[in-house]
Amino acid sequence: MILLTLYGPIISDFISLLWRACRVMELGVLAAALAVVLGLVVYALMTGVAPAPTSPRVASVMLDLIPPGIEGVVFELGSGWGNLAFPLARRLPRCTVRALEISPLPWLFSKVRHRVEPLTNLSIRRADFHPVALGDAALVVCYLFPAGMDTLKTKLEAELKPGAYVLSNTFSVPGWRPEAVRRADDLYATTVYLYRMPE
Repeated sequence: MILLTLYGPIISDFISLLWRACRVMELGVLAAALAVVLGLVVYALMTGVAPAPTSPRVASVMLDLIPPGIEGVVFELGSGWGNLAFPLARRLPRCTVRALEISPLPWLFSKVRHRVEPLTNLSIRRADFHPVALGDAALVVCYLFPAGMDTLKTKLEAELKPGAYVLSNTFSVPGWRPEAVRRADDLYATTVYLYRMPE
């Protein structure tokens, strides 16, 4: 009883302090979540597209469409959260996969994942892909938006070597005839396009 009398106020103060710390932590977590959402919104407004992950079903269709025997450099333009970059690197061990993402939060997530799941043939870089030279690409993979595909078309036509492939999730390259088209068995029946640069 003496211990309770002696330590009762201390325990009470400790519980009160702990309660206040939890409330501050809740505010901190809320502030962090708000910063994440705000960061995603800001970069979505800057780039015109929010980083949307490629679903496992769509990724499976995309990986199945990759022609056998591809070797060299593979670019994933707008790699987002890495949902396709890691499977690409595993599927194409003789290729160097260069994943490019401009939005800092998905890029950071991918970098952390790469630390946990290191793949020697995968590099993840925070970069706007527009100034990046694509001339050494054997395959370019993208999941952009219609206006972005218009801009990308010009870049691809100017830079890709004959025989290079372009694999696009959802959006076609305007004016190009695909070599193959597949629909994923997902909620949206997502279309995947495979193109080959003329020889």
